[in-house]
Amino acid sequence: MSKRAIGLLDSGVGGLTVMKEAMKQLPNESFYYIGDTARCPYGPRPKEQVKEFTWDLTNFLLEKNIKMLVIACNTATAAALPELKKQLDIPVVGVILPGSRAAIKTTKDNRIGVIGTDGTILSGEYRRAITKKQATANVFSQACPKFVPLVESNQLNSSIAKKVVTESLQNLKKQKVDTLVLGCTHYPLLRPLIQNVMGKEVTLIDSGAETVNEVSMLLDYYDMAEVKTDEINERKFYTTGSVNMFKEIASSWLEMNEIEVEQVSIDRLKGLKVK
Repeated sequence: MSKRAIGLLDSGVGGLTVMKEAMKQLPNESFYYIGDTARCPYGPRPKEQVKEFTWDLTNFLLEKNIKMLVIACNTATAAALPELKKQLDIPVVGVILPGSRAAIKTTKDNRIGVIGTDGTILSGEYRRAITKKQATANVFSQACPKFVPLVESNQLNSSIAKKVVTESLQNLKKQKVDTLVLGCTHYPLLRPLIQNVMGKEVTLIDSGAETVNEVSMLLDYYDMAEVKTDEINERKFYTTGSVNMFKEIASSWLEMNEIEVEQVSIDRLKGLKVK
């Protein structure tokens, strides 16, 4: 059987945090990544619209004959994961359950914080996932809608970013959580600022990185894992927005000098009817 890639989708560049961990843990695999930067952020959008956009990206990746789909976006996971798992005949992995499991395993005082987009926090999916497995857990949720625009505009270390992160986390800091789930794959790009505000005694959980552990397990379970060969593994990147901005952020975060990024129009995505 010819080598098939794993597809990753996100509202923008945030899923690159998942991609980075995936390339580290699964060096023999090929990956196709699409970021919907033209319509980012997803967080403030209605659930049905997020679901529609997620299907657009999914259909694009299905055209590439992917063997597994990773929804590297918490908002999209909350809105569309059950439907995608039901309708697709390939494994589909979201980021919420892996992050929840890691938080339960890590916390010592059962005081868990979750930060995410408006859509993710309003869905209550993290709270449900955590309390379902650990009924005594106290979950404190905080929407941080200003974080994604900071990342998408590549203002990771700006004075504005420091001010926004500090102000956004003040109420959550008062809850004395010992574990904090970064419930948006954009947020690890702001990790140093978040850690500085919350304090070194708070353990940060990268939901995206935890997801790759599940991907690895499923590859073995379904006997789909690739072995090392002389064949070059593919790393293909697509964006609906600015190629230059995407390439600048991706090159820095993935520590790759040569990254080819192709722009995909919204009209092209809308024209796909794979589902």
